[in-house]
Amino acid sequence: MKSEPKSYTAVFLLIVLSLIWGTSFILIKQGLKAFDPDEVGALRVTAAALFLLPIAIPRLKELKPGDSFKLLMSGLMGIFFPAFLFAWAQTQINSSLAGILNTLSPVWTMIIGALFYHQRFRGFAIVGLVISFAGTILLALSRSGGTITGFNVYALLIVAACALYGANLNWVKFKIEGLGSLTITSVSLLFIGPLGASYLFFFTDFTNTLRTQPGAWPAFGYVAFLALMSTAVANLLFVKLLRISSPLFASSVTYIMPVVAVMWGVIDNEKLLAGHFIGMAAILGGVYLANKK
Repeated sequence: MKSEPKSYTAVFLLIVLSLIWGTSFILIKQGLKAFDPDEVGALRVTAAALFLLPIAIPRLKELKPGDSFKLLMSGLMGIFFPAFLFAWAQTQINSSLAGILNTLSPVWTMIIGALFYHQRFRGFAIVGLVISFAGTILLALSRSGGTITGFNVYALLIVAACALYGANLNWVKFKIEGLGSLTITSVSLLFIGPLGASYLFFFTDFTNTLRTQPGAWPAFGYVAFLALMSTAVANLLFVKLLRISSPLFASSVTYIMPVVAVMWGVIDNEKLLAGHFIGMAAILGGVYLANKK
């Protein structure tokens, strides 16, 4: 009976995270209207680290020997590199498709868990993997006009980001012990925040863009909101979800995310045609089979 509240909490967190992360793709799109993709990625990391700085500093005393490295790696895999990869990908892929491709995270979670953490494949896992891979190829071949005319290599950036998400899920679940979700997320951001800030202010034209580019301040607001909700708050909730569930259940947040991402895309006048829907159905079906008990 005691497990029921935990199950309800896990489902509630899953839905909330799906809504938050499903909105992140349209926020990235708005940020790219004024900033370069590397500026969006670096600003997202820097702002998220600043938001959680008051939480992170007091929790440094909780760290044991070796925890600093583990949290740095978690921050790099789960936040830093994906922030840049998604921004670069969305220069050539609309927000709806980015949300759909992100559904590959559970498949990568399964693959990495099996290869490096001795997790066992289920009977349907290989079939699901093949179907999801086929759906990814179809989406990568589907240009914005809906025709299968050439391979969009920018889709591979999202595939790489999903692989990093899968690696981080297993890393947090099996390598980081004895730390709460607030500590894991806030201190991970504390460690990668200086990297994002250094890149933003020393290797980009961010400050000049903010002063001179029309629409830069609204775009800044979108990315700041993205950092607060989709990076800081969502990662706190996600680590909490991961602590009370399995890596595969936690990564299944991607089931609902595409619906939210597509909804925002339609509102923003993005078009999805037959090839996109077939690819999305294949990916979701494959992910379902990969998670099927």
